Amino acid sequence: MGEPLQAKPIAAADEQPPPDPAGSLRLLFMGTPPFAALSLDRLLAGPHRVVAVLTRPDRPSGRGRKLRQPAVKELALGHGIEVLQPTDPADAGVHSRLRDLRPDLGVVVAYGRILPASLFELPRLGCINAHASLLPHLRGAAPIE
Repeated sequence: MGEPLQAKPIAAADEQPPPDPAGSLRLLFMGTPPFAALSLDRLLAGPHRVVAVLTRPDRPSGRGRKLRQPAVKELALGHGIEVLQPTDPADAGVHSRLRDLRPDLGVVVAYGRILPASLFELPRLGCINAHASLLPHLRGAAPIE
């Protein structure tokens, strides 16, 4: 048998997170519906590491109005990824936690509301937004629905 497992101390805010393999980026994923979960699934299959997911809060659904988790949350939890679900994405506590994770790149896919510019400034390389569109035939905020 090997040595017993020991708990690792939580890193202080000013410490760097453990290094990722060469060429691998630390990703922050921001999205909510099943369409966004497809993109998250592809990222999880790639060489980069998703360090956290920011998604909308669970919402009541159906006749019983039971709380339902967003598709992105279900997928992230299944892969052991930290999930943040702020009612206000501009919340200072959310920004502090994301800053501690030190993401290299943010990926936004169908979050479901306008995100504050301050979130886009947190990742070292900024953010990219994947937006589904069938332009020029269909236009608008939700062109595929």
